Amino acid sequence: MNTLSYKTVSANSATVNKEWVLVDADGQTLGRLASKIAKLIRGKYKPNYTPHVDCGDNVVIINAEKINLTGKKWSDKSYIRHTGYPGGQRSLTATEMFAKDPTRLIEKAVKGMLPKNTLGSALFRNLYVYAGTEHKHAGQEPKAINLNDYK
Repeated sequence: MNTLSYKTVSANSATVNKEWVLVDADGQTLGRLASKIAKLIRGKYKPNYTPHVDCGDNVVIINAEKINLTGKKWSDKSYIRHTGYPGGQRSLTATEMFAKDPTRLIEKAVKGMLPKNTLGSALFRNLYVYAGTEHKHAGQEPKAINLNDYK
């Protein structure tokens, strides 16, 4: 009997097709950019999305130094870390962190939107952020996409 069979497709590391994607961050707002990038890395825009598998794309972000923050976030948003010693809490504003390394703003925003487990750590390794227009992934031939096409 040949009837249509609607079976749930569950992707695994052998059946997943990972692509290389190039995103230009010029003029993009940090949080909106980061949420779309996290979905791309996670694979949520693909029809064969599986929550426990790395089925997302490898994302290359260029022009990280041209990112925007809305409101007073450049001076009010603080990034807090701890050295591990008593009284070792250190904080940086977004402006100070941007002056040190503009790529870290995007990396921290995207990492905070990924799962907090080993899968999230593996997914974060699929993100490559560069301050300028030059990147070293030309051999992978990343496909340039417009993030405004994604919801």
